[in-house]
Amino acid sequence: MSPTDPTPALLTVTGLTKSFGANRVLDGVDLEVRRGDVLVLIGPSGSGKTTVLRCLNGLETPDEGVVAFDGGPRVDFAQKVAKADRGAVRARSAMVFQHHNLFPHLTVIENVIEGPVQAQGVPKATAVANAERLLARVGLAEKRDAYPSELSGGQQQRVGIVRALALQPDLLLFDEPTSALDPELVGEVLKVLRELANEGWTMVIVTHELGFAREVADEVLFFDEGAIVERGAPAKLFTQPQKERTRRFLDRLLRPLDGPDPE
Repeated sequence: MSPTDPTPALLTVTGLTKSFGANRVLDGVDLEVRRGDVLVLIGPSGSGKTTVLRCLNGLETPDEGVVAFDGGPRVDFAQKVAKADRGAVRARSAMVFQHHNLFPHLTVIENVIEGPVQAQGVPKATAVANAERLLARVGLAEKRDAYPSELSGGQQQRVGIVRALALQPDLLLFDEPTSALDPELVGEVLKVLRELANEGWTMVIVTHELGFAREVADEVLFFDEGAIVERGAPAKLFTQPQKERTRRFLDRLLRPLDGPDPE
């Protein structure tokens, strides 16, 4: 963050490392997310992007590194980390997965209120009212009593987003939220994400939808082999990458956005 930028950092991550056996999947990741910003992580499959999200949400425990939220917690994973500290990290964020992960035996409304009622102790009537408001907000009010199997993939993913919003997190994490969808359903999910960005939600998004990233991101981080190779504003990083590895990656993926090569 610039010293002259008055926007406080909601999240600061320093020196994040993670290995699975001999495979080092994160190699000293540093990043910062300001309140209201959208941070987009791009890079080839297996580059560590999803592992970063899982570490931020407490689904994975880093080997080393510091994860610090404004107002707490601040957790140094080089030290022994108490279960309560891991829970405090997870409580500041909510994650939307590639494959919805809805409970198939629960209705839409039951899926949405499960977290607030069971994990946060919100009264059921309050949770239901909030869930109904959020479902209406994404165009799914009439699906409140449907089961996940009765929904399209795009509708299921919108329910997944509502389930995350219902927890009222400080930080929303999205792991390839459109990658499991048929192409014609991608737009309805991206529309919701654009609206959330416009409303000022703080988000970290892993995506291969580079046109969408160019439109909504405040900063883009390009990952490769567990490290951040390059970072910058999308207008600059997508048009004037400084690293050869970034250029090769973008050349493969951005050409459809910019049109065919001139003959």
